[in-house]
Amino acid sequence: MKYRDRFQKTLINPTWEEVVALEPLIAFSYYLAGRVSVLSSFGDEIIQNLDKGFSAPCIDADCISRAESLMWFWLLGAYEVVRTMHQAKVCFSERLVQELVPLKKTLASARMPAAKMEKQGKKEAVTSNRSPAGWDIANRDLLVNDPEDRQDISARWIMSEFDRVFSSITEHDVVAHHTRAYEKPSAESQLLH
Repeated sequence: MKYRDRFQKTLINPTWEEVVALEPLIAFSYYLAGRVSVLSSFGDEIIQNLDKGFSAPCIDADCISRAESLMWFWLLGAYEVVRTMHQAKVCFSERLVQELVPLKKTLASARMPAAKMEKQGKKEAVTSNRSPAGWDIANRDLLVNDPEDRQDISARWIMSEFDRVFSSITEHDVVAHHTRAYEKPSAESQLLH
């Protein structure tokens, strides 16, 4: 994952500005920044397992199974990170919020069948005519959304979209600490709106 490339450089006794330039999400939340790092590590491991599992003349089902298991956790975590950021949109630039909206929607469409065995937005069961992540052998990938959706969502693609959005975040995209999202508007500011 390109996001992890940020951490190839080690800072010795850095200033706050240097820390935020390296990892902008820290200005929003140390906790959330750490979770994004965990998701990136999972992403790397998922890709490694897919590559290894589908590379031999005979598929290594253990590697694919490990990738599928990690992908389930990755989907749950990625959705929660993006949902949290979207709820706290006052803390982010308009550019980043516009990137989060479609990412959240895509993650939700894959998360619902995996997490709740329901179709997104409906109290209707997902059919069990394929495993939670179907094997796409030709592309050495997993299909991770509702099997009946018209368009497949692949593990590699959705992780690359997450990585693209998070790799693009700069210190200018984080405009406030996450606690700002919980502040109650003052009576004076309510009168102005």
